[in-house]
Amino acid sequence: MTRDATLPPASSSAGPSSTAQSQALFARAQAVTPGGVNSPVRAFKSVGGVPRFIASAHGAYLTDADGTRYIDYIGSWGPMILGHDHPAVRGAIGTALNGGTSFGAPSAREVELAELVTRLTGTDKVRFTSSGTEATMSALRLARGFTGRKFIVKFRGNYHGHADGLLVEAGSGLMTNADGPLGAAAPSSAGVPQEYAGLTLVTEYNDPAALDALMAARGHEIAAVIFEPVVGNAGVLIPTPDFLAALHRVKASGALLIADEVMTGFRLSLNGATGLLGLEPDLSCWGKIIGGGLPVGAYGGRAEIMEFVSPQGPVYQAGTLSGNPLAMAAGLATLRELEADPDIYARLDAYTARLAAGLKDAAQAAGVSISVNHIGSMLTAFHLEAPHGSVGTYTQAAGSDTAGFAAWFQGLLARGIYWAPSQFESIFVSAAHTDTELTATLDAAHAAYAAAGRAS
Repeated sequence: MTRDATLPPASSSAGPSSTAQSQALFARAQAVTPGGVNSPVRAFKSVGGVPRFIASAHGAYLTDADGTRYIDYIGSWGPMILGHDHPAVRGAIGTALNGGTSFGAPSAREVELAELVTRLTGTDKVRFTSSGTEATMSALRLARGFTGRKFIVKFRGNYHGHADGLLVEAGSGLMTNADGPLGAAAPSSAGVPQEYAGLTLVTEYNDPAALDALMAARGHEIAAVIFEPVVGNAGVLIPTPDFLAALHRVKASGALLIADEVMTGFRLSLNGATGLLGLEPDLSCWGKIIGGGLPVGAYGGRAEIMEFVSPQGPVYQAGTLSGNPLAMAAGLATLRELEADPDIYARLDAYTARLAAGLKDAAQAAGVSISVNHIGSMLTAFHLEAPHGSVGTYTQAAGSDTAGFAAWFQGLLARGIYWAPSQFESIFVSAAHTDTELTATLDAAHAAYAAAGRAS
């Protein structure tokens, strides 16, 4: 889908735009909602200023409550790989809506989407949920039920949703405990009991020796190792071949390997990061794209494991709105569009690579140090100079100049570019981004970096 030709590109000027409506809505929201938002990063807390309240979205663009249009690089945090308001997805939702919004009973679309997902991913069986958090939480309960073990392993900076046992050294809420026993970790949130956090062992992403050591010491106790194949919530971190090999070695201890593809599933390929990187997980979790922008999640894997899920097996998991007909319709339409366009991933990759190169050039011209990590249609511009040209671990990412990033973010926003409002997030390119948007984005980036360079 290309940008609507009747709409001009976002302005590349740095002239101020009114935020009066967003300010008024934010004030009202703060009176009735914690922090004025329903998910923390939306509050712009790490970058300052007023969050934009969005009125509509189309193609590669958002329009806020004040009528200002932005080139969007969030894409609802990943789901909108086809662009906003795609006609095939909108039409599928409309057709489903004619039949009702929720049944609380099985429907044909659940079967059709499960058949499509299992075929594309090579998974035996899949269970739908209503969110990615539900999917990862359920996959871990299943792993514990299947193995009879209680400990899990995750990696620093990997975010797997807000279930208690997963809010441990999670993304930008990182809390280190380097002086504790091997694998020990602290909760990343108040309200998570230390006793619960103690069931989650933590080690460093992209450190195969540390993972091997942890498994050698405690592998017999571990039900599962859960990981983001490509990290998104610490900024984009790309796994090394040695780390991928170490991940697969955990199976030798009897632990299950769980790939959290909520972000990467169907974004990096039709089989997500699993297909792109040659992974062989026992279980996988999906979200975002699998629902075409509507609330949905899923987990799946080998039949012998999935058959432990109730009502077939002893591991209980349920959801009133799981398999919602509107979400199933949106997911079906999105995946069918992706499958019908064999060149779409190459186009997304090419755009993102050109964006990465342009950002590096813009920063260099302004004398600003950045390191750009990108894979497929995911990208993070870290405001630091990485020793080998790319950032490999959360420890490295945490050294970013967050104040410099915030100033650059505001420079982009003032010039009509809606970037992720956190240094420690990925941005997402969609099929609706064209050369027009790329040129406008890089023009804005040049100006924003130049302003940052003068201010430093």
